[in-house]
Amino acid sequence: MIQDIGAHLFDNGYIPDSPREDDVLLAFSRDRETRGQVIASQGEAGLVLPTLRDWERALDDTSKDDGSRGTSVQALRTLAPRMLFSIDRTRFYLVEGSLGTEPLGAAVAALSRAGFVPTQMNLMRYLRPRHLAFAAITARQLARWYELNHYCGRCGAELGHVTTSRELACPSCQNVVYPRLNPAVIVGITNGDKLLLTKYAHGYDRYALVAGFCEVGETLEQTVAREVREEVDLDVCNLRYYASQPWPFTDSLLAGFFCDVAGDPSIHVDGEELRLGEWWSRDDLPKTHEDTSSLTNRMIEAFARGEV
Repeated sequence: MIQDIGAHLFDNGYIPDSPREDDVLLAFSRDRETRGQVIASQGEAGLVLPTLRDWERALDDTSKDDGSRGTSVQALRTLAPRMLFSIDRTRFYLVEGSLGTEPLGAAVAALSRAGFVPTQMNLMRYLRPRHLAFAAITARQLARWYELNHYCGRCGAELGHVTTSRELACPSCQNVVYPRLNPAVIVGITNGDKLLLTKYAHGYDRYALVAGFCEVGETLEQTVAREVREEVDLDVCNLRYYASQPWPFTDSLLAGFFCDVAGDPSIHVDGEELRLGEWWSRDDLPKTHEDTSSLTNRMIEAFARGEV
C-alpha cells in the first residue's frame, strides 16, 4: 500500500531545526493549470525531490547576472521552510511562498531547467521509489492543511506556529488547530465465495469496494452498516477488521473491514454514488491493476488469494 516503504522509516515527529543541505524542500504549484502539483523530477532512478542544495543552486544561478549572488539563497533561508517529517535521516520541509513571486518564482524557473517541474499528485500512486512518492503526497496533505488554516475559526486572528510541535495556535484566544484527518471505512462484503464489487457513478471507473466517511457520533462498525445500507441496500453481519492506511489524497485514515451479507443478497445501488454493484466469485474476480497503493486493491487481492 502507499505507506509501505520497505526498510525506510517514516517519522512524523516535529524537529524545529533549519534544513540541512541534503534535506528535501517541497513546493506545490499555485498556477491555475498545475495547482497543487509537486515540484519534482523523474530520472532514471525514478522520482527525485529537490534538496536544499538543489534550491540554492537554482537561486544562485538566477542571481549571477545582476551581481546579487548569494542574496537569493539567503532569501530562501529567511522564508523559514516548515519541517514536515523525516524518512530515515532525511528531513522534509515545506516551502510556502507564492511560486509567482521572487525569490521562489525565479527559483522554480531555474529548477525547471534542471528537470524539476510540476508533477501530478495522482502519479504518486505508481512512481518509485515508494518512500519519496509517499513523502510527496503526505507533504501535500500537510500543505493543504496549512493553506486552509491561516486564520483562527473562533476569533479571526492570524494563526501562529507552535515552535516545538505540529499544531497551529491562536495568539489571541488560544484556540489550537491540529492537522485534519477524515476517518473512513472500506468494506469487503462477502456472500460465501463471492465478493461484492462496485463502480462509482462519477469519476473513477475501476472496480472498488463499498466505502464512506464516518459521521459524527458513529463507531466504525456503525459506519460500515450505514454505508452498506445506503449504497447497496444490504444488511451485513460478522464484521472482521482487516487493515488500515493513511490516504493523503483525501486527508483520510481508512479502516478496512470484511463482513458477511445478512439475509437477502439482492443488490440495489443508490444511483448517486454508485452506478454498479455485482457479486464476483473468487475464481472470476477481475485482475487487479498496476496500482498497488490502495487498501481497496489489497483487500480484493486478499480475497482472490483465499486469505479471507
